[in-house]
Amino acid sequence: MEQLLQHLRNLNFTEMEAKIMVELAGKGPSSGYEVAKGLGVSRSNVYAALQRLAQHGFLRRSAGEPVRYSMLKPEELTRMISGQVKESLAFIETRMPRVESEQQPFYSVEGERNVLETLSREMERAEYEIVVDVWREEAALLRQGLEEAEGRGVKLLWSCMSEEAGSRFLPWLSFGHRKGGAASGRRFSFVIDRRWCMLGMRGDDCTTQGLVTEHPVMVELLLHHFTQEMVLYELEQDIGEELSERYGPRYERIYSKYIGPDQPKDSGRD
Repeated sequence: MEQLLQHLRNLNFTEMEAKIMVELAGKGPSSGYEVAKGLGVSRSNVYAALQRLAQHGFLRRSAGEPVRYSMLKPEELTRMISGQVKESLAFIETRMPRVESEQQPFYSVEGERNVLETLSREMERAEYEIVVDVWREEAALLRQGLEEAEGRGVKLLWSCMSEEAGSRFLPWLSFGHRKGGAASGRRFSFVIDRRWCMLGMRGDDCTTQGLVTEHPVMVELLLHHFTQEMVLYELEQDIGEELSERYGPRYERIYSKYIGPDQPKDSGRD
């Protein structure tokens, strides 16, 4: 009984209204006096609540004296409430004032559940392309949503820090990864339809969080980073031995200058 009353209160019925509705649903058509007696409350409060409920269509009101009230069937009541809520939501969505900002906002999402739900919602909205830069652990969490997007015809461009993650994953050094760096989390990034992106971090020793924006500059930066790293990966796969032969130890020094703080101290120009 208390759960039923609580759900009615959640739908913005008052305590008195909720009790009256349950009383009438259980006893059938009743007068105001009978309802008040059944609930053990004052008739004035009951009559006022009965009139409000009847005016809004939640109760039927008989003609004649004494006036008797009866509840709608549960399915009729829920359809009425659902229709009213949908109508109100549609009105708010179209009529609520909004300020169009010239700058696309940046906002943060914190917590594993919130980050994953935000990514899942955007992946469901994806129409033609998702660019993904993740580690194996994050790839496993998001694989289903990405595969569903691919099943809809969305193009997936993958990058993953693991050779064991599957044939569609490309093993290369993920952005921001530093050998011996202070950060304890694994970085990841998503760019969806070249309009929305999330740059984030997740790990066992840090709070999962993401920076979300549709700002074109951030979207462009992440896409450029992805493209450049993939081009380097392709070049190394194709002519890696030739690079090592031509540049020798200097090739490693050039590369290490830009991937972390552990480059050789004498890594300046020769």
